[in-house]
Amino acid sequence: MKKLTENDVTPEDIFHQRRKIIKAFGLSAVAATLPNLSFAQHTNSLKALKYQKSSDSSLILTPENKVTGYNNFYEFGVDKGSPAHYARNFKVDPWQLEIGGEVENPFILDYNQLFTQFPLEERIYRFRCVEAWSMVVPWIGFELNKLLAKAKPTSKAKYVVFHTLYDPEQIPGQKNHFFGGGINYPYVEALTIAEAMHSLTLMSVGLYGKALPAQNGAPIRLVVPWKYGFKSIKSIVKITLSETRPRTTWESLAPNEYGFYANVNPQVDHPRWSQASERVIGAGGLLSVKRQPTLMFNGYEQEVAHLYTGLDLRTNY
Repeated sequence: MKKLTENDVTPEDIFHQRRKIIKAFGLSAVAATLPNLSFAQHTNSLKALKYQKSSDSSLILTPENKVTGYNNFYEFGVDKGSPAHYARNFKVDPWQLEIGGEVENPFILDYNQLFTQFPLEERIYRFRCVEAWSMVVPWIGFELNKLLAKAKPTSKAKYVVFHTLYDPEQIPGQKNHFFGGGINYPYVEALTIAEAMHSLTLMSVGLYGKALPAQNGAPIRLVVPWKYGFKSIKSIVKITLSETRPRTTWESLAPNEYGFYANVNPQVDHPRWSQASERVIGAGGLLSVKRQPTLMFNGYEQEVAHLYTGLDLRTNY
């Protein structure tokens, strides 16, 4: 039997797939020096949350240490274990989330209101990364449509735009362009108003019964389960409703690889690898390899396919 290596677990061009983009910026040498700190945890001081527990037992949860230790959060480094290490002292209280733009009722939520303004519930969702790996995560939060309803969108509101915190003194990838993977910050993402209003679209403030760890996007992040993970922007400070579609971060950096919609689609491959199957992050170690077929819209086709009626999903990837 062939002895497995790390490259058998995840092909190098997928596991470090966005490093090829980093290389285009001449940053590969710096990226190569970043530490591998897989599965580190810094969650002991996180507060427990009060929420309605999910009754969904059909999906097997990914172990908590994998969810908190295997992350893409380039603001805190490009390796999977770097966010858990470099975000350990990230301060999220005080915090303000500003909602404005094409709304009748702009408002601001402070740190405590993120957990109390709307009733919290657990949502167990599949999570699919564009790098062809997947998890199942028990998020805690509230539907984005509840927040938008409070803001009262105007008839001009066609898109919902999200901005992450910009704080170079706290966030090393924003202070050091090389460390942050050559990305222009703050990180920006967006949804159509129909996507944002869908009942599956979640604003998450916790997972596994506790407030979000910093490396998972504390204190509040977006979760859109039928899209690739890079759409689920972390550590959000501003939500702006807009009449025009913005250029999102990865779409601006590599538009041939990362489109605006980013719907999980096994029939549309990434330019450098297939999306037909995915590597499951499970209870085993790095050498525990399980692959499964990728589901259309990550398994949420019945709920969300109508949002894209008449849209060519090969062109609008």
